[in-house]
Amino acid sequence: MRAQTASPALFANLVDDVVASGSDTVAVSVPATGEPHHDLPRSSAGDVRDAVARARLAQFAWARAGFAHRRRVLLRAHDLIMQRTDLLLDLVQTESGKTRGQALEEVFQAASVTRYNALTARRVLRGRSVRGGIPLLLTTRVRYAPKGVVGVITPWNYALSLAAMDVVPALAAGCAVVQKADDLGALSILALRRAFIEAGVPEAVWAVVTGEAAEAGEALTDEVDYICFTGSTATGRRIGEKAGRRLIGASLELGGKNPMIVLDDVDPERAAADAAYACFSAMGQLCVSIERIYVHRRIAGPFQRALVARLRDAKVGTGLDFDADFGSLASATQLERVRSHLDDAVAKGAEVLVGGVPRPDAGPWCFAPTVLTGVTADMRVHAEETFGAVASLYVVDSDEEAVLAANASDYGLNASILTGSPVRARRIANALEAGSINIGEGYRGSFSSVDAPMGGVKASGVGRRNGREGLLRFVEPVTVSKSTGVLPLPTTGAEFKLLGGPFLLLARVLKAIRRA
Repeated sequence: MRAQTASPALFANLVDDVVASGSDTVAVSVPATGEPHHDLPRSSAGDVRDAVARARLAQFAWARAGFAHRRRVLLRAHDLIMQRTDLLLDLVQTESGKTRGQALEEVFQAASVTRYNALTARRVLRGRSVRGGIPLLLTTRVRYAPKGVVGVITPWNYALSLAAMDVVPALAAGCAVVQKADDLGALSILALRRAFIEAGVPEAVWAVVTGEAAEAGEALTDEVDYICFTGSTATGRRIGEKAGRRLIGASLELGGKNPMIVLDDVDPERAAADAAYACFSAMGQLCVSIERIYVHRRIAGPFQRALVARLRDAKVGTGLDFDADFGSLASATQLERVRSHLDDAVAKGAEVLVGGVPRPDAGPWCFAPTVLTGVTADMRVHAEETFGAVASLYVVDSDEEAVLAANASDYGLNASILTGSPVRARRIANALEAGSINIGEGYRGSFSSVDAPMGGVKASGVGRRNGREGLLRFVEPVTVSKSTGVLPLPTTGAEFKLLGGPFLLLARVLKAIRRA
């Protein structure tokens, strides 16, 4: 096994960057050992308010620095991310328990998001001229003003990439950020932030706080000008309600119970490989991972056998290398959640096709990737998000039955279609109720497409990250209209009487020539 690039001295150095005025800390355990690994400072509500106040002052200069300056800074940060790949991979693996390959997805995503926003922000946000209300008499331009201080609340499961997808576009738009990091992902976030600070982002422009949601999270939502949250639907509803009362915007990416449809024209072995990864990357602890598989009856037998064989033979481990196919659950809490869903399903008649047991030989929180069949509506695993190492397999008799079953959920975050027919894929994709749809694989196509919006429908959230939409959420459009002086606008009854006819004629002419 290769030597770890991170060290206890680095951990202590990174946690010093947390905005925390007191001496309170929490011991954070890691999946490889289950034992305490480092102490993380706790931020109070007062610390959060102070961080927002400092960010508000620093944001004015950051916004005035302009797009060209921010572009240079973000591109330098991109290069530092690439230079520190091994360190970031070690930190992501240490905190989350995922494999090195799955950690590599995070580092790649963070770099991609940084590069995209650095190169795209000016084109999207520089403003534009639009048609004035009265041609020749009025000119109108729309400019975009940064919203100010953005609050970002990110979870532990994809700490690096989810932080980048919210923080970097906010910085590119000229906003400042105060981010509440989850305890289990704080080191990765702090290391990412360190690259941006060294690249030229002022320290107060991106501050990191920690602590309990009831204190630090509530204080953050009370103070900022816009809030981004990734996490459970229940918590997202509360944050959205608070944001609504304050009349500030919110971007909420919430839960999912994501379906995969496997049609009868696929290669079973290839489909099983795609399904296994889509379900158990990061051991299912990903908002867009697959938890429900709907397979056509004509291919159900060979697909099921291939899936069982692949998962039975997969290597589970926690080493800081590329040896393992699947990693660990992130905490004892996650392990208990998986056990709870599994025990409930088995007690009510579900059958375990593969897995279903802990893997203490691989790590204290490791669990064998588990596929169930015979799942019914009275089981928790049927409709409730497990967010862990359990997926359910259902057999369907038609494309239409698969679509109806896939859409029969309160959630609508991601969906997947495996088929050899572009026509069938397109028809089913148009019928699915989800914010992202992947054809030919599980989630990585849409997740990695940083030029395209990402988000959910129904109980999976509101708002979008990535793409133009991901930038535009951090600005307020301001309309600036100017009278040209060619002809004064009417201000008296007599002037309206004189000009009313020409104005109405103008409206008819504009419609006739299809001018909006």
